[in-house]
Amino acid sequence: MNRIRCGCTNGKTLFAVFAAVLVAGLMLVVPAQAQVTLTKVSSDPFTVGPGQHATEVEPHVLANGSTLVSAFQTGRIAPGGSTDIGWATSLDGGKTWKHGFLPGLTKGEGTGPYDAVSDPAVAFDVKHNVWMIASLPISNTLQTPAVVVSRSTDGGLTWQHPVNVDPASQSSDKNWIVCDNSATSAFQGHCYIEWDDPSNGDNILMSTSKDGGLTWAPPVSLNTFGIGGQPLVQPNGTAIVPIETFNMSAFRSTNGGLTWTQPTTIASIQSHGEAAGFRSGPLPSAAIDHAGTVYVAWEDCRFRAACSANDIVYSKSKDGTHWSAVTRIPIDATTTTVDHFIPGIGIDPATSGATAHIGVHYYYFSNTNCTLSSCRLFVGFISSHNGGSTWNAPVKLAGPMQLGWLPNSQNGLMVGDYIATAFTNGVPHGVFAVAAAKVSTKFNEAMNTAQGLTAAMAGPQLSSAGDRPLHNLSDPIEHEQPEKGIIPPFRRSSKRSAK
Repeated sequence: MNRIRCGCTNGKTLFAVFAAVLVAGLMLVVPAQAQVTLTKVSSDPFTVGPGQHATEVEPHVLANGSTLVSAFQTGRIAPGGSTDIGWATSLDGGKTWKHGFLPGLTKGEGTGPYDAVSDPAVAFDVKHNVWMIASLPISNTLQTPAVVVSRSTDGGLTWQHPVNVDPASQSSDKNWIVCDNSATSAFQGHCYIEWDDPSNGDNILMSTSKDGGLTWAPPVSLNTFGIGGQPLVQPNGTAIVPIETFNMSAFRSTNGGLTWTQPTTIASIQSHGEAAGFRSGPLPSAAIDHAGTVYVAWEDCRFRAACSANDIVYSKSKDGTHWSAVTRIPIDATTTTVDHFIPGIGIDPATSGATAHIGVHYYYFSNTNCTLSSCRLFVGFISSHNGGSTWNAPVKLAGPMQLGWLPNSQNGLMVGDYIATAFTNGVPHGVFAVAAAKVSTKFNEAMNTAQGLTAAMAGPQLSSAGDRPLHNLSDPIEHEQPEKGIIPPFRRSSKRSAK
């Protein structure tokens, strides 16, 4: 695989003396993995074409109090989108779950106008007591809105037909949603949706609702490229949106979404391309602590010799403008062949600063140099009780999974472009895809969650305090074909190798 220079402009010193630097924490003998059990929260009941059944991919999960709501694609359709968006809700902190499928979206579900739907993301509006699931409608024949928002007013147990956001949109991709729930914010009850427009060079757009998602303002255009933004809101009402541009970046609004700044750089992007055509990329995963410090995590190869594999790394900021140096999460030593990707970071909302409890779900290959037949996919989890200073030993949650058990997409074999971690009453939770061998020709991939995880200190601690970047290399960043199939003109001749 060809390596390229990432064009780093952050001025940080880069080291290329050692393939990896191990600190004392990584030399400790760690205890046995925590005892966790998996609970299936949903599976694909559909049989209608062209969905690949039974598959569920690309979950997001959010918590408020003891309630957890997750949303995910059900019945993945290879060219883009899914048969419908599934949901799973727990009212008791993840012990038990109810699940179903959103009405009013797709022909495959039976009550909607669209051929497919994709990119689900969950939000909760405390002021209006409304749960929302934003998703991306796809049609072969109809003009579609940029995003649609499904609302629940009974705690996530039943869902209304969707509300349109920017009905005149030409194209859209990678939507995300968040609501301002801070009692100290002048904008409490404002909800924000971010997406990009592939027909206009992935131009970033933002829309705001002030009435619990019933209506949405015309979008504000940033007139600049970006993809995969994940908006968050600080206690003072400042909205911060980490996003992948030609770097890892962030932009913000301090006036309730009336205007937005241009993106500022968090760090350069240096990413290893996963083996066997597996769908992945350095999209951000973002979370916020009780005091308003924003953490952004992504997959990155700067700590691995010759960009041979990805670690999960993060940076943090108190204002969305000034960001810390990129820090590696020490899941394993930098000399291993393990390749980590698709992180989902979460922070206990009751904690902050040096005592912030952080959890990260992620996928990984045990050997970065694997092939379509030999790659084995796993789901892992790691946590910190002290704001990322040290970390508990990682826990294997699922796997090994063969790649032939996964559905295809327009950008490769797929479990999703993102996952997430959410906390209820101090306990971390995630929802993730787990695949098993096909039953005859039918897939066997469903949504699961792990019981028994913790972010409290548990046994000897791991640290990456001595690690330094080794180079400024990167594989070409995969520029995926959007779910709606419109490829920006500059993508046709480039894979953003300027990174």
